[in-house]
Amino acid sequence: MYRINRSLKCGCRKNCIRIKLPSGAGVYGIRPFLNFAVCNEGRIAIRPYEMNPMKKAPTKKLGKKLSLTVQYASDAENLPTRAQFRRWFAAAMQGDMSLTLRIVNAEEGRALNKNYRAKDYATNVLTFVYDDHPVSGDVVICAPVVAREAAEQGKDLFAHYAHMSIHAALHLQGYDHEIEAEAEAMEALETSMMLKLRLANPYQN
Repeated sequence: MYRINRSLKCGCRKNCIRIKLPSGAGVYGIRPFLNFAVCNEGRIAIRPYEMNPMKKAPTKKLGKKLSLTVQYASDAENLPTRAQFRRWFAAAMQGDMSLTLRIVNAEEGRALNKNYRAKDYATNVLTFVYDDHPVSGDVVICAPVVAREAAEQGKDLFAHYAHMSIHAALHLQGYDHEIEAEAEAMEALETSMMLKLRLANPYQN
């Protein structure tokens, strides 16, 4: 039912994934009027899209638009703010983008990774792609995995969150790292974006 583009390791040496869902389908087959849905032991949490039919169209093109909803479903400490996540995703945008970002604990991250990749462990980031034009999807970042990776790799925690956000944004826009050439191009782009944010190169030890 779902086309999974890849399951190789990303630059941070942990598995991440770009999952392409059929048009009109969501994680639980309830798109397009409901976005991110999470099943945890049979329970489903759904957040409706924010829609404002009375809003007037702009009179001129205002540039790239980012619609971002952030769901905090983790009890981890030192989580980035919505404004920080917005800055990081905006840095990687190449066109209009609409997404829901959900920050989860290990249990929920493990359940999603098992359901969609048949991998029985929590991974750092999962990207679910709904539409390519304009770009829309869901991103799941597992807070304890990101914190553990940052500590193990000697990275600043928020810099690692920034990298995961940029990495996911590029996946949403069709970038991948299934083959070596694609991986090198994606890593170079991520590095450039991180440096523009005055953050360290995530691929340098």
